[in-house]
Amino acid sequence: QVQLVESGGGLVQAGGSLRLSCAASGRTLSNYVMAWFRQAPGKEREFVAAITRSGGSTTYADSVKGRFTISRDNAKNTVYLQMNSLKPEDTAVYSCAASITIRATIHPYQYDYWGQGTQVTVSS
Repeated sequence: QVQLVESGGGLVQAGGSLRLSCAASGRTLSNYVMAWFRQAPGKEREFVAAITRSGGSTTYADSVKGRFTISRDNAKNTVYLQMNSLKPEDTAVYSCAASITIRATIHPYQYDYWGQGTQVTVSS
């Protein structure tokens, strides 16, 4: 079992930045592909970014490419999401997820463990 706890969410003005963290316990994070997803009210869960076990490869949704950066520190068992140039449409609950797959996947059904999420609200 892997327990994931997100932090770093909050209220920010459009154009601002936030850094989300996802701390893992129970298992070594380096065994898992990690990703961030988000879900806005009334909308389906949406893939944001994923990173391979070593951190050598990343994948981003087109909507965040060039603005968000996913990274990981396996020694600290933590994954990060740096979010810059935030827009009101980025408002959502952001959750991290862990997968035992080899490749970074965008499909939520391929992720085995999920955190509770952290709220990000971007005001215009």
